[in-house]
Amino acid sequence: MNGYSEHEEYLRNTLLGIDNSSNSKQKEKKMSSSYFKDLKEKLLMQYENKSLKDVMDCKICETSFGDALKITTKEKIDFSLTDNDFKNQINHNLKLLPKIGLKTEENLKNKGYPTIESLKGHDKYADIASKFLNNLEDMSFHEIVDLLDDNKYSKKCRDNLLKCISLTDVENFKFMDIETKGLSNVPIILIGVAEIKNDKIIASQYFLRDYVEEPNIIEAYLSHLDENSVHVTFNGKSFDVPFIRNRCIYNRVDHNLDLPHLDLMYFAKNLWKDSLPNCQLQTIEQEIFGITRQDDVPGQYIPGYYDTYLSEKNIGPVVPIIEHNCQDIISLASFLEKMYEDVN
Repeated sequence: MNGYSEHEEYLRNTLLGIDNSSNSKQKEKKMSSSYFKDLKEKLLMQYENKSLKDVMDCKICETSFGDALKITTKEKIDFSLTDNDFKNQINHNLKLLPKIGLKTEENLKNKGYPTIESLKGHDKYADIASKFLNNLEDMSFHEIVDLLDDNKYSKKCRDNLLKCISLTDVENFKFMDIETKGLSNVPIILIGVAEIKNDKIIASQYFLRDYVEEPNIIEAYLSHLDENSVHVTFNGKSFDVPFIRNRCIYNRVDHNLDLPHLDLMYFAKNLWKDSLPNCQLQTIEQEIFGITRQDDVPGQYIPGYYDTYLSEKNIGPVVPIIEHNCQDIISLASFLEKMYEDVN
């Protein structure tokens, strides 16, 4: 007992700025270490003597390094990108040409040169405009993304990186997320990649049953990539892809991760920062898409949960990690479609 009556406790909390609501107290409880310790014990009992094959769609796939466990989830999806005639929009962005900045673009448009095409009749810019338009016809999607990404005015035109995705097939998007044993120089314990095929989104997750299988799951993931692939992640440019690259080097796995990359965290901040409490993935899920997760395990507890899985030989602690990863990669598809709609 703390010596305060219920009413006195309420007044004390109010004066101290403490939220008295039951929702706030419940949320605080759910973020405590004791909650996640109890949750782990509950999971151990719930899944005792069960294998992942008992509760998920699993199969063994072969790689040149050995077997990898693949978990597959399929969901219906209505994913479509309306045509936005993006190459015509590029034609109106004079800043893509060398030596044309914001002020010069404004002056040129005021003088009757609204497009790069029109600059073919300009004394100074005719040659570079003609060369640019000729090259544009032969540019791959990868090269167009690089063009937009490398342009020093790209921050002013960040929406163009979202708009340009109309130039590639939706099957090329690789919605990806990893779970790891820590922040650096540790194994990847789960790689998830979701792909859209017809009216379904198919999540393929490669789970590390034991540390020796890390090159197996990495190679299994890489098998989903080709020269047309586009990484779609949330904070993957600074974390997921560099992490995979480092683990490829460590495990001597041949790789090519030099792909177009849409990191939706940056677009989320650009589009929604003024309308959301924060731009974390789960906040976006809840506030924009009405998705609320149950018994989700935060990243700081994942290494401990995985260690318990290994030591107890019980899948319980890793079940919510796999479910968390699956929800992450499927949510990315909804994020991308919504962002595309907003910028167009």
